Amino acid sequence: MKFQITSSRAAALVALIASVDAARHGHGHTHAHHQEARFVPENTTLQKKSGQCQFPTDAGLVSITPNEQNAGWAMSPNQPCEPGNYCPYACPPGQVSMQWDPLATSYTYPLSMNGGLYCDENGQIQKPFPNKPYCEDGTGAMTAKNKASQPVAFCQTVLPGNEAMLIPTLVEELSTLAVPGMSYWCETAAQYYINAPGVSVEEGCVWGTNAKPVGNWSPYTAGGNTVADGSTFLKIGWNPIYLQTTCPFRNTKPTFGIEIECEGGGCNGLPCKIDPSVNDVNEMSAPDVFTGAGGATGCVVTVPKGSKANVIVFDVDGSGSGSSSGSSSSNTRLPKSSPSMSYTYRPHVFAPTGAAEISSFGSSGSSGSSGSSGSSATGAASASATKTGAATSTAFSMMGVALGAVAAMFMNF
Repeated sequence: MKFQITSSRAAALVALIASVDAARHGHGHTHAHHQEARFVPENTTLQKKSGQCQFPTDAGLVSITPNEQNAGWAMSPNQPCEPGNYCPYACPPGQVSMQWDPLATSYTYPLSMNGGLYCDENGQIQKPFPNKPYCEDGTGAMTAKNKASQPVAFCQTVLPGNEAMLIPTLVEELSTLAVPGMSYWCETAAQYYINAPGVSVEEGCVWGTNAKPVGNWSPYTAGGNTVADGSTFLKIGWNPIYLQTTCPFRNTKPTFGIEIECEGGGCNGLPCKIDPSVNDVNEMSAPDVFTGAGGATGCVVTVPKGSKANVIVFDVDGSGSGSSSGSSSSNTRLPKSSPSMSYTYRPHVFAPTGAAEISSFGSSGSSGSSGSSGSSATGAASASATKTGAATSTAFSMMGVALGAVAAMFMNF
């Protein structure tokens, strides 16, 4: 079974790779206080202190830069959790957050910023969905497998929230990555930045500058979501911001590669791989390579229900490289983008991406059994953001929006 994308109407799928632009998010955000929403106070260890809502320390959550102003919340380091705001939090690896603004029912700014718990006007934490846990397990369809010589920092973006890539998973050998299912907020996907082996989560899971190819300037990204029929769509690709004309290392090959490996067979879209010992910057090996915002390339693998896929990280000398078994498709290498291409940020602007048609057809020599007709879905809007350099600038990126577009696109597939 071969995964095919109608090229003339693939805008929403292209938005997936566009979603991984490191759109330098602002740190100060304005959140609407909605009188209509009703909340139940949470009885965990919480208290008002210095006009802030305190991070719950006994709820099994991951504390993000606890010594900074965010004090553990999954917010920018200099952004405190203040009354009248929603305050996102980070879940342990493999889990997704299940608390957000009940009024945020579509991917629309600024409600898309309102993830986590509500800090009321009295400085008390309110749990928007009292009967839901803080976190729940993802679908378990994607793991990160480290075949490199040093640990690897996978950094998940905060969504709903400011979409900064603050949620850490340090992969020493094998770690489950959080892949959302249909119960997750607006049925969107999870997005990760992949740092070079040896970069710590403290250095890699923060927004940085182009002084180093880490964090939002790291070369690669990955993403995934599981849809109603149990299928999971995983993507790896180049980070558009790594390719910007202003990026000093845009022509430098990374010292590591990534690929998707399927367990259990039946995956479509293999091989899906970036190997700098073979590929130049912004080149990939895949049967269906697509180009997104900023000219960044990516590939998507469809993982059937009950199967699992690994995102493998390996050193460029090839000693740790895995092999994408299960597909007889020949490798396709996309030429490097034009040096003149750069990504244009459009703060707070949503541009409809149209529809995309995704089809599966039976094909001899490919893994899988029988094909099924695809479905069309209207892609969600995409937006991007720029950070002015001031710590309190407000911005919004197209990252999660495009991921939401893909999630919506695949929802009924």
